[in-house]
This record gives sequence, structure tokens and C-alpha cells, in this order.
Amino acid sequence: MEANEQAETGCQNCPRAVAQPGRRNFLTKLSVGLTGLIAAIVAPPIAAAFSEPLLDGAKPVWRDVGPLESFQADETVLVSFENSLEVAWSGRTGKTGAWLRRLEGDDFEAFTLNCAHLGCPVRWEREAELFLCPCHGGVYYKDGSVAGGPPPKGLAKYPVKVEGGRVFVKAEPVPITTLEA
Repeated sequence: MEANEQAETGCQNCPRAVAQPGRRNFLTKLSVGLTGLIAAIVAPPIAAAFSEPLLDGAKPVWRDVGPLESFQADETVLVSFENSLEVAWSGRTGKTGAWLRRLEGDDFEAFTLNCAHLGCPVRWEREAELFLCPCHGGVYYKDGSVAGGPPPKGLAKYPVKVEGGRVFVKAEPVPITTLEA
């Protein structure tokens, strides 16, 4: 009967219509299935870890950076403080800082430590009264505005307040990226 079917179709070397699953086919399906299972198990914790700071609802916190009399007028200094995401395991990574500048009286400006171009740390050059970024040559004036180089905008600012003879900087839960008025 099989010879009759081959004779009718004209195919002498045709494989059977139903192929038997081979060992290679089985192992391919097994590896794809196991990879999918592992991805389904691992993906949710990874996604949660990356999105937690954005979805947590952590509020900005005012951080004390020192007494008012320790900051001189028209002087820029580096201050450090705890970021607003308080977790016990953060250790040294829980610290951040700002370039704090006293204008006159109780008026202050606080700038982020990072360049607006690619986030490299900027340093204050007192004699030149400029912030310099060593990565790509970004230069900022003492008011945080762009003086030269590739930065697309000025240094981001932290809100600052003086209360009870102490200076406070408002720490953000997610790094700031825009200038605030």
C-alpha cells in the first residue's frame, strides 16, 4: 500500500508525513522552556529594584549642612549630607553632597555635584570662580550657568533654607536633573 501511495504522488524519496521527534528537537524545546521559566522568575525582582525609587513615594528631606556663621559671603564650599532614601544598608553610598554658595545675608545657592552633560563630578576652582568638569571640558560660572563646553544647560540647583541659625539643603529621592527656580 505504501508503494501505491508513492507511485500515485510520484515521489520515491519523500519522507513520511509525520516526523518522529528527535533528541535535538526535544533538547531545543527543553532549553527554550527552561530559559523562559528562569526569565519569568528573575525578571520581577530586577524590575522592582530599578523602579522602586520612582514608585516608592519617598519625599524630599531637608538636611542640615551646618551653622549659618560657618559660611562666608561670596564663598563656595562643598557640603555633604545623607540622601533622602534612608536605608540601613546604604553605608557610604547614602551620602551625597552639593556645592553651597552664600550670596548675601541668609541667601544661598546649592548646586549639584554633577555636570549636566554626562554626570561627571564638577570641581570648584576658587581663583577662577568657575566650576570645571574634567570629563569633556564643561565650564560653569559661579551662578551655575554654562560658560563653555558641551553641557546643554546649567548645573541643577537644590533648594536651600536657613532656619534657627542652621543651613538646610533639600535632598531629593531621585537625582535632580532640572534647574529649579
